[in-house]
Amino acid sequence: MSKILIVEDEAAQRLLYETEIVDLGHEVVLASDGVEAIDMVRKEKPDLVILDLMMPNMHGLDSLRKVLSINPNIPVIIHTAYSHYKDNFMSWAAEEYIVKSADLSELKGAIKRVLASRTVSK
Repeated sequence: MSKILIVEDEAAQRLLYETEIVDLGHEVVLASDGVEAIDMVRKEKPDLVILDLMMPNMHGLDSLRKVLSINPNIPVIIHTAYSHYKDNFMSWAAEEYIVKSADLSELKGAIKRVLASRTVSK
């Protein structure tokens, strides 16, 4: 079982993602913005971060940079409604870039791929 940090400003989305990821057998910790995410990375030491980009207090790409400065080996999946940030150089630091959809199968597949690749490389 892996510990996954979900960083999402919309409460309903956080609850949905938490439910779905717990159903995959993982422990979930939550953050509602990038500032809280940085604190959670320090405290909880998650195995994976799922990161929204458009959030209050700190843009997701700024929090991505700070998260990776704390732990450069932590895998991050960007999960956003905006496809145009995929071309941003900072987003290339993420393992996966997923555009939000009502169907969470792409996100779940990315979680499985990223965690499997980390297990193999350990």
